[in-house]
Amino acid sequence: MADGLRRLVGAESGRVLQEKLESWYRDYEINSCDQNLNRCCEIIELNSEIQGQLFTILNETSREGGHYAGVETIKTRLLPWLGTCFSCATSGRLFETNLSLTQDSIEKERQLRELASNQTFQLQELQEELTSTRLQLSHVQQDLKTSCAQEKDALRKLDRLNDYEQQIQILRDEISILDAQKSVLQSRFVRSRSPSPRHSESKSPSPLPLRSCSPGRARRTNASRRACLVARFGDIYAQERLDAETLLRTYISDMEMVQRIIYIAAVESFHAAKTAYRQFKIRVRDTLSLGHSGPESLEDTVLDYIVRHEDLYDVQASVNEVIRSMNINPKISFPPEIDFIVISTLIRELCRVAFSMQTLVPPLDVAFGTDGELFSETKYHRSFDSDFTAALVAYHVWPALMENDVVIVKGEAVTKRGALWSRRSRSRSRSRSRSTSPLLAHHLSRSRSPSPLRSGSPSKWAY
Repeated sequence: MADGLRRLVGAESGRVLQEKLESWYRDYEINSCDQNLNRCCEIIELNSEIQGQLFTILNETSREGGHYAGVETIKTRLLPWLGTCFSCATSGRLFETNLSLTQDSIEKERQLRELASNQTFQLQELQEELTSTRLQLSHVQQDLKTSCAQEKDALRKLDRLNDYEQQIQILRDEISILDAQKSVLQSRFVRSRSPSPRHSESKSPSPLPLRSCSPGRARRTNASRRACLVARFGDIYAQERLDAETLLRTYISDMEMVQRIIYIAAVESFHAAKTAYRQFKIRVRDTLSLGHSGPESLEDTVLDYIVRHEDLYDVQASVNEVIRSMNINPKISFPPEIDFIVISTLIRELCRVAFSMQTLVPPLDVAFGTDGELFSETKYHRSFDSDFTAALVAYHVWPALMENDVVIVKGEAVTKRGALWSRRSRSRSRSRSRSTSPLLAHHLSRSRSPSPLRSGSPSKWAY
């Protein structure tokens, strides 16, 4: 810009223009029309040259200032003047270029201002939403703290209520014990004063220990005990069964034989526990019938007593009975140097659960199953190694749990084509002549009463 202005000043175009104007003014009256027009054209051409140089300087100056410098000056001074009196072609093209740039700059500035305004508005809305969300979060946290405090207070009250209920229950149990003892003592006193020598010499049976007994408790807790026992049955399938399977695999390489042993142990455990329950129930009924006088029926009183005294169940006798039955079962075999006592942990847990399930109303039992039966989707799951196109059960892995005729927990079975006939042919050639191990004999000697060999039922080994 400085070079163009210096050239314009050095050319003295303005002074020459002024001299031509003064000369034309002196000679205007004596010149002809053509001479005056020529003088005017000369002055216009010189003026156009000066204006062209000035517009060049203007263009360079506006570029040096950037897109937004000098906009107001051009809008207020140059544009109005150009619109009325300027029509030079060369200078017009330069101005149009600069005007276009100026207009683009103005439009961009307007768009940027609108964008900035929109962003500011959106930012304000986001800040308002954030403030509202924080306020709501604060309210929720406050409500949560209040709820937690109320819940803790309710739990404390519930604990105190449970303590009160336990104390009341203990008092009721003690009253029931005293009533039962009173009835027994009264009956003994009456028999002792009887004139019959026969009665005087007879001895009354030794009553069962009368500890905390609450009439009606068994039926009140039936649903909760049922849920716990069903869950425990599932835990045995998931834990103790797998532990026993791993233990047996160290002695038996045939996986089918291992699974058959565990299934038969489960079925025999339920059978032994049910037999023990019936015998225990008869003893309790005979003892409690001597002094029973409560509002509840004798059966309810007996059931309550068994529920509260399940620790009197001789589980080891049932374990021994299960092992005896497994030793004479023709469907399973075991190495002669090892006995089924190695899975006594599984058998003991099954006997305990089965005994407790007999105290439910109605009681729970395992399903009856035989090799070669039609596979039931409602009763069993197929094992992963089964032939899923086979319709018959080759052998069972775990029994289904039943309540009357309704399946509570599905069992597990293996279905294979032709496996049943192959198993029968191998069963015919299997020999089970082996003696009882010393370890088993030691455990059998601990039984309270000898159990007869169960061999009379035709469906004994139908599973």
